[in-house]
Amino acid sequence: MFTAMNASDGTEQILEPYNFEILWDMRPLLEEYWATSFLIALVYLLLIFVGQNYMKSRKGFNLQGPLILWSFGLTIFSIVGALRTWGSMAALVLRGSPKKTVCFSNYANTPVIGFWSCLFVLSKVIELGDTAFIILRKRPLIFVHWYHHSSVLVYTSFGYKNKVSAGGWFMTMNFGVHAIMYLYYTLRAAKLKSPSWLPMLVTSLQILQMFMGTIVGILTYIWRQEQGCHTTMEHCFWSLVLYTTYFILFAHFFHQTYIVPKVKVKTKSQ
Repeated sequence: MFTAMNASDGTEQILEPYNFEILWDMRPLLEEYWATSFLIALVYLLLIFVGQNYMKSRKGFNLQGPLILWSFGLTIFSIVGALRTWGSMAALVLRGSPKKTVCFSNYANTPVIGFWSCLFVLSKVIELGDTAFIILRKRPLIFVHWYHHSSVLVYTSFGYKNKVSAGGWFMTMNFGVHAIMYLYYTLRAAKLKSPSWLPMLVTSLQILQMFMGTIVGILTYIWRQEQGCHTTMEHCFWSLVLYTTYFILFAHFFHQTYIVPKVKVKTKSQ
């Protein structure tokens, strides 16, 4: 998301990079073709319409094996991504100031953050496959699912191209939540018993992520006037709009999924 790193900043060796994190760099390609995300999102929405119509008169596929492998693969990817990015961001905060990670983008091109931010952008395309499993298995596809997938894809590409300073936090929070979310999806696909509170925890973490994203957006707006701050009103506007809508939608989903059924059961018992 991000500009060149100054060695004089003293942050280059915050987290020792692996060889593959140094040698693999797709930044030029991702920055040049970021607008392709709009086309991908449009095709994604079109395929949802086509896929649902195709499956309307057909029986849903089982796909248990592929779904287990899919969810497990994304679980491992998210766990490793979370460990690498959270370690680097935490070290930055401990060595300096949270303001540095929200307002100034030069930190984000360390080998570790630079590598994982590339993979993060690409993963938003891969994760569209979640919707394919829902459609092919004829499971309910809710608005928050496809709205979140398509808008996150476009916004991450926009953030990468425009070097949105707070993008490091948006990425690390997403990796952390997805590590738990895809673990739950793996257990559910494998029909393994998981704690009854786990799905509620996943949604709660998603809401917390959106709340924290909104807070980061507000802090970015407050600090944007400081000299050298790599943030514009456009960055602030879109991050606040998206994270606020995400927060509202996930909070509504939580209420409809976990609160309303309990109220109805309690009313019936009375």
